[in-house]
Amino acid sequence: MRKFSKRFEVVFKAVDKAKAYDVLEAISLVKKNATAKFDESFEVAIRLGVDPRKADQMVRGTVSLPNGTGKTVRVLVLAKSPKDQEALNAGADFAGLDEYVEKIKGGWTDVDVIIATPDVMGEVGKLGRILGPRGLMPNPKVGTVTFDVEKAVSEVKAGKIEYRVDKSGNVSAAIGKCSFNDDQLLQNFVTFFNNILRAKPSTAKGRYIKHISISSTMGPGVAISESTIPVE
Repeated sequence: MRKFSKRFEVVFKAVDKAKAYDVLEAISLVKKNATAKFDESFEVAIRLGVDPRKADQMVRGTVSLPNGTGKTVRVLVLAKSPKDQEALNAGADFAGLDEYVEKIKGGWTDVDVIIATPDVMGEVGKLGRILGPRGLMPNPKVGTVTFDVEKAVSEVKAGKIEYRVDKSGNVSAAIGKCSFNDDQLLQNFVTFFNNILRAKPSTAKGRYIKHISISSTMGPGVAISESTIPVE
């Protein structure tokens, strides 16, 4: 039988698993239960009524969180000169082409986001087997293949995140830190949730939003009543 720490048992008992909470009450409860010895991430998970096996029901996109994620995002820009220098000036952690292509071929993927200019995608495409499984492959649909590297880097650094439904129909993301105040977390959550609503595939039938929960990194999930979430 699995054993939980005393800390987890205490916070687990504080949550009524049969209840769907008001969104503000849920945020407050998650923050109260974030008692680990580090600043836990504030995470959201939404179960959708879609079939991810069907291409026309894939839910994927990006959203810029108004208060950022609270996380330091490491960005690599794969580009030739002078775009590589433009990327560094915009705040990219790494930029260049041949050097980083070779490093990636050798197994290096110590970044959170990779942006590439369209003219180098021939080389980048060869890295698909390495980058794809790690969710690092640049994609024009989410704005990571672009000549406007300054804008792309700035948006990622400011809190732009990517989301994608998994094979079970769930979308999850870290949308802040538990050290954020309640208003900041509410703003981030509402922005994320409304973006998911707008991403509903036209072919999706029946109930689209099936379940919504939030949690801290080390805490239990807290279900949210959809009717309490402001719709933009």
